[in-house]
Amino acid sequence: MTKSSIVLAVASVTAAGLLGYAIYFDYKRRNDVEFRKKLRKDKKRAEKSAAESRESLAASVSSNELSPEQLREALELVKNEPPPPGAAEKENYFMSQVAMGEQLATRGPEFHLPAALAFYRALRVYPSPLELIAIYDKTVPPPIFKIVMELTNLDVRHPLRPLHKNGIRSQILAPRRLARFECEHARAICSHLYPQRTFIYSRFVLPRSYTLPWFLIHHCMSPLYGVIECLSYAEDLILAYFDYFPPKSMGVAIVTQDSSPQGSRKVLVASKGYQPGDLIYKEQPVATVLDNDLRNQGTYCTHCLRHIEKGMAIPSSPSEPFPSVWCSKDCQLKSRTQYHSLLFTLDPPLPPDVPTPPVSPQELEERRKAQSLFAEYLAKNGNAAPLLAAKFIARQVQNETSKLMASAPSTEIDYPTAEGGDYGLTDHLERLRFLEIVPSAEEMRLLTDVLQHALPGLEQFVTDERHAVLLGKMAYNAFGVCYGGGRDDKPETDKRPEDVEKTRTPYGTAKQIGCGLYVVSAYLAHSCAPNARPSFSNGTAELHLIANKPIKKGDEISVAYVDVTQHEGESAVDARTRRRKEIARGWRFACKCSKCIAESEAAETPTEGDVPETQKDESKVDSVLTNFEEKEGKI
Repeated sequence: MTKSSIVLAVASVTAAGLLGYAIYFDYKRRNDVEFRKKLRKDKKRAEKSAAESRESLAASVSSNELSPEQLREALELVKNEPPPPGAAEKENYFMSQVAMGEQLATRGPEFHLPAALAFYRALRVYPSPLELIAIYDKTVPPPIFKIVMELTNLDVRHPLRPLHKNGIRSQILAPRRLARFECEHARAICSHLYPQRTFIYSRFVLPRSYTLPWFLIHHCMSPLYGVIECLSYAEDLILAYFDYFPPKSMGVAIVTQDSSPQGSRKVLVASKGYQPGDLIYKEQPVATVLDNDLRNQGTYCTHCLRHIEKGMAIPSSPSEPFPSVWCSKDCQLKSRTQYHSLLFTLDPPLPPDVPTPPVSPQELEERRKAQSLFAEYLAKNGNAAPLLAAKFIARQVQNETSKLMASAPSTEIDYPTAEGGDYGLTDHLERLRFLEIVPSAEEMRLLTDVLQHALPGLEQFVTDERHAVLLGKMAYNAFGVCYGGGRDDKPETDKRPEDVEKTRTPYGTAKQIGCGLYVVSAYLAHSCAPNARPSFSNGTAELHLIANKPIKKGDEISVAYVDVTQHEGESAVDARTRRRKEIARGWRFACKCSKCIAESEAAETPTEGDVPETQKDESKVDSVLTNFEEKEGKI
């Protein structure tokens, strides 16, 4: 039996014992005459205590009208009551309070608070609070249960920012698999404390694998305050994200810009001054994709997009369904470790020391078939976003498995990370803007087949909604990689202009050799008169952000998403119309930069075919995360 199996077995037995403990109390209450007599005495004592509470708190007020002050006052009364001294006294106290709560719950809304106080008193002495909350969730009337959870929250919530500053997070973040009942107990807490805590639960629970960080729920027998404090701690980490990302060494920061031409949004600002030609920062991509027409030529590295001299390429195995070449052993190793092995080889998707069941030849053949069909689709479709999304998922898997395995070789994180905490790729991704995209059913099916045959259960990550959002984020945030002035040999497409995939590049998507996702540069806003530009001067996909104009500390940094120059033989009016159409088609907003506004005011009449100024920005951000931040006053 593996160590994880032993842990799960012990946890299950422990929980079963605790449940039996509660059942034993219930049996005694219903069948032991002397026990019932004693409970009746305790019940009278509890009734007297409840009556005092009702008088002092004006319990005639319905539960819907209870103010935080009333709840705090009620909580203080309970906390000031002397606790039962011994185990036997606690047992009797628990049963009497539960019985009192049951009786008061039947008397109408004016008794909701006294009933909740009785249930809460029982909760305070019960040896497994999480388990009892799960029972309450199913048996206690919802209005009363809501008050119990509000009392719980008031009792245990503390400001946790100092813990974050002191680095406590690293001491309590040992992930482990949890039994299903433990996750259900967590769900009961998260869904009733505050709506945003449901987001925290869903953010950390991995579907079907029931894996939670130790800090979220570290034990079924944990004191209740520990669980709730850790949930509060998770909230704190979510809100503190932009305090630690991007790294200060990059010389930029991400802030909320309310006066942005496209409305309130997160933008990149300078943390110090820059002069024209200054390097602002360098950034490696999370994932890259070579243009479709270059994939089979063997002239560019599949990983770093470097140009490869003839005869110098390191090719993938002929048996692999997705032909790839690399410029070096280093790029080959990084590519295979980060995504290539999971998506396009039959190599085990997990580190060798992770126990996995043996794979039959038939299962390997099914995996190869799924990969071949996906590779054929990518070649036929021609867009970069599906492959970029698949590589992103693979990198998430690789990062998380390396965290779980202490003996796994350390993997280099080449993209920018937060300076503090334990933020990962998901934290970066969920804050990016996206476009609403409807992926084809075929694409969804092929990708899930690849993931399922590589690691059963992994396909649960790729629901229709998640995949659509992931594709939308790739489409909105990807940067085109161009060397020099870009290339001129990209084949013409027969797609409609509205359907042509676009990436952010001041040379135009037709000039790129590939694209990449950059988690810091994704916050760069567009301007037709930008104060910075992306450069790939070292011949790889590493993005260098160069200042075009003087930039002061606190200034928003912008780049051109499209070619904003006036072409030979093109009038200024036509140039303006062209660039604005490209912006509207690629990113679905009407550009309102200073240059567009000035040209619009100078024009005597509206330009025919121009993008209307009234067009709304159709890009979106995760609504759950936005609502959570708004409630906490962060945006």
